[in-house]
Amino acid sequence: MKKVAFLFPGQGSQETGMTKAFYEKDEDVRTLVDQAEEILQVPIKKLMFEGPQEDLTKTEHAQPALLLSSLAALRVLEKEGIRPEMAAGHSLGEYSALVNAGALSAEDGLKLVQKRGQLMEKAYPAGKGSMAAVLGLDESTIQSTINEISEQGEVVDIANDNCPGQIVISGTKQGIEQAVDKLKENGAKRVLPLNVSGPFHSRLMEPASSELAAELNQINIKDADFPVYANVTAAPVQDQTEIRDLLVKQLYSPVRFSETISNMLEKDIDAFVEVGNGKVLSGLVRKVKRRAKTFSVQDPDSMNAFLEWYKEDS
Repeated sequence: MKKVAFLFPGQGSQETGMTKAFYEKDEDVRTLVDQAEEILQVPIKKLMFEGPQEDLTKTEHAQPALLLSSLAALRVLEKEGIRPEMAAGHSLGEYSALVNAGALSAEDGLKLVQKRGQLMEKAYPAGKGSMAAVLGLDESTIQSTINEISEQGEVVDIANDNCPGQIVISGTKQGIEQAVDKLKENGAKRVLPLNVSGPFHSRLMEPASSELAAELNQINIKDADFPVYANVTAAPVQDQTEIRDLLVKQLYSPVRFSETISNMLEKDIDAFVEVGNGKVLSGLVRKVKRRAKTFSVQDPDSMNAFLEWYKEDS
């Protein structure tokens, strides 16, 4: 039997029309999406299928929409009897991975990410924080550069180590603006400001962590059925207490995605399967290991392409 790892996308992978093809074709997906709309008390189906994109992109909508998109693809995979050896998610996607592993119920996962999105939006004044992707510069040079800016009173932190040559920084709007210029001076090929509403995965998110901890304490979290690689540690976790603690820290800690993929590759995985909308993570995996086999499962056609490979004789 082939060994696959499931990867779950995070914010930024949302787009109008997501999950619609599965919804139209699969009765279980229809039930899932319709129930989610009742749980969330927002017209999530219309936002996902029709937009407008600017409303779908709002953090409090994008997070449950992306989780729901991943859960829809999971429903179809589970009916085919496909279970991963391990899983990981990028930021928000970690919640999808934990639902997949049985640590969270789908209902609790949806409520949690909706609340998480709201907490992240209010943790820091809208428009006062920013993020940027730094291309072609090593982590130590980036860290020393942003340390200089932080010493001058602006907060700038490393938020995501996505893959070799791509690191995301997060902080105050002025701090990021200063960092863009300084990082280019220090050899970055490009520094691209990101279209986000806040300084995610930076210490500026710490005010939201206590409220998220309170929400998590009301949720029944179970031990995971299989290893889920945590963003904070890039290491596998299954213990419910550790899962709860890491989800709180994840809000203000960097996403160690490149290291996560390297650690998963050591387990002789035959393929990585991106479960949910988009192909962002598949691209990052191939930058960690160029010849790694990847699939994206986001609609019936991509599902069939994966199943054809999975079921062929090894």
